[in-house]
Amino acid sequence: MTDATAPKSLLAQDVRTRRRNAAEARFQAYGIVAISISLGMLAIMLWTIFSDGVSAFRQTTFSFPVTLEAERLDPKGNRIRDEMAKVTTIGYTNLLNASFKAHLEARGIPFEGVDDKALAAFISRDTPARVRDMVLADPAMIGQTVTVTGFTTGRIDGYFKGRVTRETAAVDTNISAAQLDLADRLVDAGIMRTGFNWQFFTNPDASDQRPEASGLGVAIIGSAYMMILVALFVLPVGVAASIYLEEFAPKNRWTDLIEVNISNLAAVPSIVFGILGLAVFINFAAFPQSSPLVGALVLTLMTLPTIIIATRAAIRAVPPSIRDAALGVGASKMQMVFHHVLPLAAPGILTGTILGLASALGETAPLLLIGMVAFVANYPAGPFEGGFLDPASALPVQVYSWASRADPAFIERSSGAIIVLLAFLLVMNILAIVLRRRFERRW
Repeated sequence: MTDATAPKSLLAQDVRTRRRNAAEARFQAYGIVAISISLGMLAIMLWTIFSDGVSAFRQTTFSFPVTLEAERLDPKGNRIRDEMAKVTTIGYTNLLNASFKAHLEARGIPFEGVDDKALAAFISRDTPARVRDMVLADPAMIGQTVTVTGFTTGRIDGYFKGRVTRETAAVDTNISAAQLDLADRLVDAGIMRTGFNWQFFTNPDASDQRPEASGLGVAIIGSAYMMILVALFVLPVGVAASIYLEEFAPKNRWTDLIEVNISNLAAVPSIVFGILGLAVFINFAAFPQSSPLVGALVLTLMTLPTIIIATRAAIRAVPPSIRDAALGVGASKMQMVFHHVLPLAAPGILTGTILGLASALGETAPLLLIGMVAFVANYPAGPFEGGFLDPASALPVQVYSWASRADPAFIERSSGAIIVLLAFLLVMNILAIVLRRRFERRW
């Protein structure tokens, strides 16, 4: 036996085998590097969002007694609401400022270097309006001494969150080191404290003068209304269209044209659907601008192609043997589809629908074009009371609105709103997985 015909050992690698193994190792290394870069970027994004937004879930508040003086709040003494309403928030602001100063003097808390204007800067402009609403709702409170709890202003709140420092206060005309010293003394005295901000989830949006009072209440309700309507619109239409195209439609040039158009619509930029909604639903149909109904219709048009594609894929994944077996035992085509194919395709349909809704929940561009970026301070009515037609906002639009404002407190709340939006998306994705596992059937 010569060397040329001698058998080669399987344990010894030749040149081609070494090259192949080296190429495979390089490909695996490329994949690991790509995944590492992706995870790193994701970690940086999440760290940036959470480091800036977690503080939005905490808020600094104050609490001190206020005597609701009749000569200030009800000069005529008639306890008539319409007469008392003539006292504006300016009158209540002056009362709160005087009571705050008197309380500090009574407690012996020094406030040297802090004049009356700087002392008034501790109290959010939201507080006088809330006290006014409380008094107008119950005029019998006039003359009583009540404990008023409210927000501090954004600069004072930012000091306890690390957003405002003594270095930045030295160049900021809205805050001073003397005010920060007084803030520390107020915390030590128990007049001010920082705790969890539940009102971040319940308050409506606020003006630029009181960012500390802004919340996601209207945006959460608006997003919930839109998702309810989108689910009601898109699920029956999308599933019905998918069943017809996959099981009943003849294969001809018209169905081919419809399928091509569905695929093309799934790739159309979302802002185009916003322009369509503006032209058709608002300008032509005269639906209320900035209402959840218009937003839901626009998102339905945008989501429908994605739902149809996902549903058709789920139906197509059912083995043909299931159909043949059903038809073989005498079932009609309708019975075959609804009794056998749809139950087996249900996990894929539900997963595609929920993921489509989750994608629609994060859309911003089409909602901006239909006016949902407008400042909305009032909650929409209930769903059975015409609330779907009331002006509202949405979570992604609220993020955009706050991020475009100059005050640092709004930037903080923008990141906090992103955290809330990510939580909603995470819940919807988990729900998709659970439903898929729950309804999944083996064949």
